[in-house]
Amino acid sequence: MVAHENLDLGVKVRILAGQPNLRNILGDRILKDVIAVVLAAGKGTRMKSGIPKVLHRILGKSIIVHILDSIKKSGVNKTIVVTGHGRGLLKEALKKAAVKVVTQKELLGSGHALISAKKALQGRSNNVLVVCGDTPLLKSGTLKELIDKHKQSGASATILAGKLKDPSGYGRIARDGRGRIIKIVEEENVKFYEGSKNEINVGTYCFKALDIFEALGKVKRDNKKKEYYLTDAIDILNREGKLIESVEAEDPDEAIGINERADLAEATQVLKKRILEEVMAGGVTVEDPQTTTIYTGVKIGRDTVIHPNTIIESEVEIGEDSSIGPHARLRPDVRIGNRVVIGDFVELVRTRVGDDSRIKHLTYLGDTTVGRHVNIGAGTITANYDGKNKNKTIIEDGASIGVGAMLIAPVRIGKGAVVGAGCVVPKNHNVPKGATVAGVPARALKKEGAA
Repeated sequence: MVAHENLDLGVKVRILAGQPNLRNILGDRILKDVIAVVLAAGKGTRMKSGIPKVLHRILGKSIIVHILDSIKKSGVNKTIVVTGHGRGLLKEALKKAAVKVVTQKELLGSGHALISAKKALQGRSNNVLVVCGDTPLLKSGTLKELIDKHKQSGASATILAGKLKDPSGYGRIARDGRGRIIKIVEEENVKFYEGSKNEINVGTYCFKALDIFEALGKVKRDNKKKEYYLTDAIDILNREGKLIESVEAEDPDEAIGINERADLAEATQVLKKRILEEVMAGGVTVEDPQTTTIYTGVKIGRDTVIHPNTIIESEVEIGEDSSIGPHARLRPDVRIGNRVVIGDFVELVRTRVGDDSRIKHLTYLGDTTVGRHVNIGAGTITANYDGKNKNKTIIEDGASIGVGAMLIAPVRIGKGAVVGAGCVVPKNHNVPKGATVAGVPARALKKEGAA
């Protein structure tokens, strides 16, 4: 076989077409030409926390999971996470994620963090998408646009830029008189350069893998922190005549980085607004968005109404034409059918509610299955925890539970059965189909006319 080392990859592919073994050797480079690297090794000292910054949660998901979700939705299916501080906790948290975790053994800056991923990257991809681990508001569409611009332009580096009214505290993108990117500078030095003074560096890039690692090999630690800065590689690439491009994030909020608790609160409000807008665009009425919180991963059918002061956490599904709240809390793993009423101060967790059922007031149901056309009276509680185990309650179709009833799991209320007001149904004391029980503990009531 003749070697073709001077040909670009596309030419090599055409020459090697029809040779399966060689095609397999180049497979990753042809079909998966972008790998993401998330830089998540920092201490996050301003958070004043015992856990890594990237594990703090925003509306049901950790910061890093928000980032990984956006990367995956952008079309990148391989991701490397660089850990350092708190790496044990981070590795444990990512155990089920489809990512490769590598360790930055010494915390010597963002450039050194990317170098820590070099071995895992080497030979597997032409391009590398680099994302800071503290930017949870990045949208998948923005990452896709960045990648597309990078690949189409043939640039060595493509930078995600943001325009902020108040860019204080952010590094800026410096341009020459012709508008070309020349370097990324600290805030105090931006006055010495042309270009937009409020064009910030978001900290997300797409690089040609060979070019960025060659440039990083020339980065020096001549700064106050004695670290290898990834941003210094931009200056090196420019001085070597490499093309540097940029994409501007349409939503300035994507640039928000989490450095302290106040940033966490700000990001939560931004994400909350995004989710509510998406929910309402899907045909759901949210009466008071300011007092309503819906976590990520929630599905709600059209014509459902969410009343004020309602919290709907992750992994909740609600059918169509239902009514939720006010002051309701739906915790994870709840499924609600169509035309269901969940009223004031009702809390549900790991619970299923069938179509046309009503749970209107002051009720807690945990680990419960509620059938269709069931009425749950005010103040009903399913006592699902016995001190060791979470036990299940089943309330079958057409049953009626009276005001203030307590159902001690495990227990089953049969189809069409009635549980009287204030009744306590002990565990394993199942109520038969069509029966009526009352009292403490529950006893069956005789039907009129019975001997």
